[in-house]
Amino acid sequence: MNQFTFESRYKSVLIGFMVLGLVCLGITFAIDDELHTRFWTNYLQNSVFFTGIAFMSLFTLAAFTTAWAGWHTLVKRVWEAYSLFLIPGLVLMLIVVAGVLGHFHHLYHWADAEEVAKDVILKGKSSFLNAGWYSLGTLIIVGIWIFFAWKMRQLSLDEDVNGTPEFKHHRILRVWSAAFLPIAGFSSAAIIWQWVMSVDAHWYSTLYAWYAAASWFVAAFALTILTVIFLKGQGYLENVTEEHLHDLGKYLFAFSIFWTYLWFSQFMLIWYGNVGEETVYFFHRREHYPVLFYGNLILNFVAPFFILMRNDTKRKYGTMAFIAIIVFFGHWWDYFQMIKPGARLTAMDVLAHHGAGAEHAAEAGEHALGFAMGFTIPGLLEIGTMLGFLALFVFVAFNRLAKASLVPQNDPYLQESLHHHVEIHGDESH
Repeated sequence: MNQFTFESRYKSVLIGFMVLGLVCLGITFAIDDELHTRFWTNYLQNSVFFTGIAFMSLFTLAAFTTAWAGWHTLVKRVWEAYSLFLIPGLVLMLIVVAGVLGHFHHLYHWADAEEVAKDVILKGKSSFLNAGWYSLGTLIIVGIWIFFAWKMRQLSLDEDVNGTPEFKHHRILRVWSAAFLPIAGFSSAAIIWQWVMSVDAHWYSTLYAWYAAASWFVAAFALTILTVIFLKGQGYLENVTEEHLHDLGKYLFAFSIFWTYLWFSQFMLIWYGNVGEETVYFFHRREHYPVLFYGNLILNFVAPFFILMRNDTKRKYGTMAFIAIIVFFGHWWDYFQMIKPGARLTAMDVLAHHGAGAEHAAEAGEHALGFAMGFTIPGLLEIGTMLGFLALFVFVAFNRLAKASLVPQNDPYLQESLHHHVEIHGDESH
């Protein structure tokens, strides 16, 4: 079947999980501290994570189109559908923007004008880290991403109907894709610095944007594998074979290694330099959040490395679904550890300086080193919130998948994808 039907049973399940996410957010808000730190960090983490997956899906489409790739043609409609989550993603992030402008939350230390005035480091970064640029940067950059996602989607759909033997549509699509790649590279770095790295406003890393973007990329491929397996299980994508699954698995394996390389390079260089204002980021996480710190490597390196190392593993639907779930959760965990420790310190600093005086400050300082569910490790409320956001993402993607044929009929690389095969140990796979 080439036309996906978004059945009411799918919608009911997804809406149920979205309600679960809202309930978890509501409970979190009700039991939270006076700044609602857990609520806002959960909201920021999931908004950034799923918006980033949408962005990386668009980036992947642009990269493969520019590179004249053909194997992915049968699954590219999945990435097109993912990329259009950028629209609700922008809406989600505008709520964070409203919180910065209206001081509804204390996610970012640099958003406190009093702190900036007396902090030489924050003052030095204030030309970039300020409410105005955070707001405009989010609106302009994600707006540009949405424009390219919409344009490339329209060209792809128009090719289905009006494609010609001269491949005019695909040549135009390649121009738009090539134009997007440098824009995506520079703009994603700026947005990652603002949305995520500035949570730890006194710290910076030149590798951070690469690292965070690689995490988005691996999560996007893990979710792609799960979506493809689900669609095949429902009778769709009948021409997608274990050959395509094998290539998706190779990307999942390769970029899990790339993510680990970036993690190690960032950690090793900062550790070797032993400069206090740089080592504090890793030292704080290793000493006070060891489960997050070491669990990150186990989920995102050890598990995919040993499971995906064998070629035949990447051709087994059950195994691929299992490791895709682990890796998807692992990179959600990665964003949890990127955001939670820094935002928690910021909130405690606010409570200490604007709360009930020295006694309150002492209590906050002691509590900062102790266990706190939703910060030290994800709790059930965090898992429920993530499932709600995931359901929203899948709902939007499925809605878009239902709008067009799953098989791009006039794509010039369709035949290449239909006859795609992968060599294993010098022998053709069957």
